[in-house]
Amino acid sequence: MTTDANAPWLIVGLGNPGPEYANNRHNVGFMVADLLAERIGGKFKRAGKAQAQVLEGRLGAPGPASRRVVLVKPTSYMNLSGGPVNALRDFYKVPLANIVAVHDELDIDYGTLRLKLGGGDNGHNGLKSMTKAMGPDYHRVRFGIGRPPGRMQVADFVLKDFSSTERKELDFLVDRATDSVECLVSEGLERAQSAYNS
Repeated sequence: MTTDANAPWLIVGLGNPGPEYANNRHNVGFMVADLLAERIGGKFKRAGKAQAQVLEGRLGAPGPASRRVVLVKPTSYMNLSGGPVNALRDFYKVPLANIVAVHDELDIDYGTLRLKLGGGDNGHNGLKSMTKAMGPDYHRVRFGIGRPPGRMQVADFVLKDFSSTERKELDFLVDRATDSVECLVSEGLERAQSAYNS
């Protein structure tokens, strides 16, 4: 799918707002968005009327490979992410193929990455809301969190913080996921998949 070279990219970190959710598995999208913001060297600001925090900047090496991006952290709670993202998509005139959702994924082992374009929501409320608002044909960076142990409910598992064992590797894995977003935006999906889909 070709995209307009001058159109910005909308990079959406999915998560729940508020300090009580900050370190939850469900908030790994926010963690990646925060690291991207650090790399750009900017701070998130409230986005006008849209329920989101945004940061505009450029990603990639300076020069023709650098891409204009808008980082987004919806502040509407996960299951309502689609509304704010769609409003920002309209505001910044972003083609659907230039939208990237970064999210936690139950069906992949912890720390494993899978990048893809389009597909289902696999029960993920953030994706469900985005797909309902815009259709499914946006990019996804799926960060594996594994399945809940024993009989723990999925909802409880995703809203728990990463375990102490997981936290030992978390910074490295979030860093790698952030690299994969940069690669996707500047070099395209195939190149990013071959480099990061483990």
